[in-house]
Amino acid sequence: MAKRTGRKKSQLPDFYYEGYLEKRSFRDKTSRKLWTCLSGNTLFFFNEKRDNDYLEKLELYGLISVTDDSSPDPNLDAARFNVQMTNGNIKFTAPSAESRELWKGFIYSVAELQVPSSLNLLPGQFHILKETVQKEKERLANPLTEQSPPTTVRTDMPACYYKVPRLEAELLLEREANKGNLLLRDGKDGRSFAITTKQDLDGSIFRHYRILTKPQGGFYIDVDKPVHFDTLHDLVNYMVEKTKGSLTPLIIEGQYDKNISFISSDNENGERTQQPLADPAPAREAPMSVTGKMTSDEPEPAAEENSPAINREEKKEDETHHYISVQTPPTPEPRKILMPPSPAPRKTPPSKPATNSASSNIPVKSKILSNPEMKKQILPAALSELKLKLGQKVKIQD
Repeated sequence: MAKRTGRKKSQLPDFYYEGYLEKRSFRDKTSRKLWTCLSGNTLFFFNEKRDNDYLEKLELYGLISVTDDSSPDPNLDAARFNVQMTNGNIKFTAPSAESRELWKGFIYSVAELQVPSSLNLLPGQFHILKETVQKEKERLANPLTEQSPPTTVRTDMPACYYKVPRLEAELLLEREANKGNLLLRDGKDGRSFAITTKQDLDGSIFRHYRILTKPQGGFYIDVDKPVHFDTLHDLVNYMVEKTKGSLTPLIIEGQYDKNISFISSDNENGERTQQPLADPAPAREAPMSVTGKMTSDEPEPAAEENSPAINREEKKEDETHHYISVQTPPTPEPRKILMPPSPAPRKTPPSKPATNSASSNIPVKSKILSNPEMKKQILPAALSELKLKLGQKVKIQD
């Protein structure tokens, strides 16, 4: 479907007749209400009256007949008629019987170049049809002076089309010689096109070929032996294929920025500067628990080193049950070797206050040895114990 733009009447040729019609061809399942314009011997169909580009067209060269359709219609004011073409039958519905008669008269007049006498029209309307036949005969006699019909050519141009005049086309091909040597441009009269080529043979050789629009639609190259095409794309492809690739379309790709920036204004001094857009922070995906709840980002409390091994294993199992990550399984931590608890150091009981500072400075051993009575008791006991141990060693050796 053609691109819809604002319609400007000054840019379009004069229409013989125009208005809304409901159209249904042999390919359509339902009728469509379209704005219809008769330009030359072609009907152009638009979505709306304000549209500039047509949806489709119907050339009347293969017209066989235009007849009324008497089939019943829910809309009593609507009037149907059939346009029989060589490739099928097309049904139209006009808003009124008078509008139907005018459409039949204009279609038949431009197709047969004569006014039908069997229509129910007023004398002034017959006079308009006679003027239309005369204009159509003049148009066919001078095809080069007519304005181009409202086509979608401007919205569907080949990639090598540039809106440049003749001299700038040559300079463009010279400057961009490594990207192509053929381009399509507008003709001098604004109603035609032109092909400009550049080749090298002891210097640059430029050629310009005029492209004209056919009255029945399509294009042809205005040379001694004209070559006809349905579209401008076909014309460009023909030039490339027939020259065996010697001519290549000039396609200049636009440059695109790699970084996003914007113009910022300083609130204090009003200075405007270009600022780069800050890089967006990468999205952080939080792990999901088995139950679908978000897990906490806080680190799990570490087990105490002096706690028993059984309690430590139970704690790990409990945490694994509630905080298993859906995305990645938890990495097992290396098992720590648990040491037995070290005994607490003994607390030294507080010493009793000394009663006599002089006696406290004397060692205990010296006190024992200085007492003659204790000497007599300790020495015999030590000697008897020593003899007992020596006797036990002798028995073991025997």
